[in-house]
Amino acid sequence: MSFIDFVNKINCYWLFSDKTNNAHLDSTSFHVDGKYESTAKDPELGVIEVTYGYSRDHRPDLRQFVMNLICVGDGDIPVLMEIASGNQSDKARFAGLLGDFKQQWTFEGLCIADGALYSVDNINAMNNLQWLTRVPLSIKEASTLVNNEVELKPSTVKGYKLEESSSEYGGVSQRWLLIESKQRRKSDLTRLAKKIEQHQQKSQQALKKLSAQEFACPKGYRSAYIADAISAAQKLSKKLNWHELSDIQTVEKRHYGKAGKPSKDDVPNRINYRVTAIVNPIESEISAQNIRCGRFILATNILDSEKLSPDEALREYKAQQGVERGFRFLKDPLFFASSVFLKSPKRLAALGMIMSLSLLVYNLGQRQLRQALAQKAQTIPNQLGKPTATPTLRWVFQCFIAVHLVVFQGVQEVVNLTDERQHILKFFSKTCRRYYLLPEPDS
Repeated sequence: MSFIDFVNKINCYWLFSDKTNNAHLDSTSFHVDGKYESTAKDPELGVIEVTYGYSRDHRPDLRQFVMNLICVGDGDIPVLMEIASGNQSDKARFAGLLGDFKQQWTFEGLCIADGALYSVDNINAMNNLQWLTRVPLSIKEASTLVNNEVELKPSTVKGYKLEESSSEYGGVSQRWLLIESKQRRKSDLTRLAKKIEQHQQKSQQALKKLSAQEFACPKGYRSAYIADAISAAQKLSKKLNWHELSDIQTVEKRHYGKAGKPSKDDVPNRINYRVTAIVNPIESEISAQNIRCGRFILATNILDSEKLSPDEALREYKAQQGVERGFRFLKDPLFFASSVFLKSPKRLAALGMIMSLSLLVYNLGQRQLRQALAQKAQTIPNQLGKPTATPTLRWVFQCFIAVHLVVFQGVQEVVNLTDERQHILKFFSKTCRRYYLLPEPDS
């Protein structure tokens, strides 16, 4: 198949698929090991800058480049890819990229992205787009909402509760959906308990350090130095996270000019004061943290709930994982798709195009396999040997690693083609079956 035929096939997919009304946008980074030191005389300067930035690979010590990707449809088909500089700000780029996508594809559907898309500038710039995104909890209005003890209603999406409200944030009319995930709440509560314990230990250490400090008291200034000691304890109490000091007291410590136990008649040459207190959790703050566990907020400018119900909005946002799965495919060591051994930023951009085409072919093949299984109401074994109708193509590839073509005395034969593997091949195309020297399956 020629490249033009291939592109036309993708266009046909776009035009005739019944589930391409939504587009999911996300980005990831790919680290490189070279120096990539650009200079003002570099003719390729300005193509992309391979530099340091926020690393999704957890390698902040290495330079990187960024890939922006938009996927559509039930098969997470990539339709737009952009290679960007390693220090790209998603917040600054995402709105413009979605605008470009709308023009290039005459797109009229729903645009979905993570919280990097949500800002005053972006939601105003996307007035000609329909969007759904997550609201950062750093926004005061959002933080107040997640702390609200409102009773959420069960969603038709299993394991979720939600409640709908309206907002005019940034001067844009929108719907906000306060959502609580049962699974995420469980994990958030576990992390919160560990955090509280860590803060408790740090608070105890800070109090211990303060308690070792002596506040000297010259004659005639006793009350002033006691006040200084208590003031220091009160300042520490205000600095503590989710904790406070209670029962703050001072303990008098007398110092004498000679060693040994002093007698009743001995007069101390100086008196110092130390602080004692108890570290207690602030129940109101910890209770607020408990309430917000497992909660997040989605926002959309589709005001009509009949066009996009809260449950549909939640499903669409959960489908954002499709782009993330695509990035995991590109970075999977099994495929070596993300292996970078190039010096030129221009060639890195070309490699990004090849990587996205690889993802395109992979997702189309996986979609075709799952559709064939669904049409025939069949399954194949997964990694645990249990039947599944939604296998990954990665697992299918692994199933066929031991299959070989043997030629003996001019006769070709495929070995290790077990009954299970032949069953899987029933759901692939004729071309694929001919590759394994198999006859056409019975209709």
